[in-house]
Amino acid sequence: MKKTPILLTLLALLALMLVACGSATAGTDTAVPNESTTTDGDNGIVNTSAQSSVPTQDSDVTDEIVTTQTYIELYNRLNDSVVNIQVVGEGSSLNLDLLPFDIDPDSEDPDLEDPDLELPDDFHQELETIPVQSQGSGFVYDKEGHIITNNHVVANATRITVIFSDDSEAQAEIVGTDPGSDLAVIKVDVNPDRLVPVTVGDSDSLQVGQLVAAIGNPFGLSGSMSTGIISGLGRTLPGGATSPSGVAFNIPDIIQTDTAINPGNSGGPLLNLSGEVIGVNTAIQVNGATTFGTTPTFGGISYVVPSNILTQVVPQLIENGEITYPWLGISGTTLTDDLAQAMDLPVEQNGVLVYEVIEDGPAAEAGLQGSDEQTTINGFAALVGGDVITKMNDEVINNFDDLLTYIVRQTNVGQTITLEIIRDGETQTVEVTLLARP
Repeated sequence: MKKTPILLTLLALLALMLVACGSATAGTDTAVPNESTTTDGDNGIVNTSAQSSVPTQDSDVTDEIVTTQTYIELYNRLNDSVVNIQVVGEGSSLNLDLLPFDIDPDSEDPDLEDPDLELPDDFHQELETIPVQSQGSGFVYDKEGHIITNNHVVANATRITVIFSDDSEAQAEIVGTDPGSDLAVIKVDVNPDRLVPVTVGDSDSLQVGQLVAAIGNPFGLSGSMSTGIISGLGRTLPGGATSPSGVAFNIPDIIQTDTAINPGNSGGPLLNLSGEVIGVNTAIQVNGATTFGTTPTFGGISYVVPSNILTQVVPQLIENGEITYPWLGISGTTLTDDLAQAMDLPVEQNGVLVYEVIEDGPAAEAGLQGSDEQTTINGFAALVGGDVITKMNDEVINNFDDLLTYIVRQTNVGQTITLEIIRDGETQTVEVTLLARP
């Protein structure tokens, strides 16, 4: 039985990924997750010092023992690959003398000279530009000096300093950034002998319950290690890229972990116990909300950009400095039981209900239709009547996350895809040629 979310959900534009223990000012990197809402086959278990077999209905499952030495060896192998990233950027400071009212810090009732006075059009030009410090983590990608981190760690940077595990430093330049996946590549010019590249694993093979570890620089404490498990898979997280209407594009296939991630961990690696990078630590959940750019502390839920998005994005950033994503050009929602019933469809019908077709987008060119009716479900207004997408290139689409993940992971700009849709109760197919996301 499908879960029925509260209707009137935010319209999420389908276009691509979308973020993180983000960078923070005053020498701290902060991360936080956003609204909307996988690495090896060994399940993260190493050390074969002992074994025990547990019989199941079909086969025996062998669990290998993880000891303290497992983590010690993991840290000793990977710590030299992880770096501390110190960033100087530009911020602004407001001169209170420019405000159209007086502020007395000792008064409970400030003396307003003219509360109706509007700020002049050029008021923003009076703001002072001041340097702002932040920090994060990163890891060595190759012997050419490329280092991977979060986009939000180095965004708006005027100076980037990379500090290695032996406390040696090197200045770095930005090679490419992708707000859509919150990934960035920077580069240092150092002797290749100083560089210890990581091995990137396969995040699609992750399982909930798998043991993982993170190495980074929480609160500036360099070379810190924390451990935990994979708590969930297939989450979505709003990225730094937005649609023409201002809606954040989501990053699909986000990993959820209970590994302690704090400000300063952003951009660092999440590791399986074989020492492979299976994700980039990006955001934490704070009081039910995902935040970036502040200074929250770990509350048990962290979000990680999976390594298979890293392997898709990073080579393009190194080659081109940027990445283009395919775009369908719709906003919509998962078809719930209540929505299906309101549209006279079987309650067991799955798919994505199209709310809006974006003008001049690929879906509009292909003739997809958005919702043109409104009804009330459980006291909430709901849009109905639009096309329901049930398949994409024969891949069954059960919910909006399925649609987003398929677009991001399986398609390319310029590719023509076949959608199976339900329109006015009848099933038909539509061909759509995907364009680059605006």
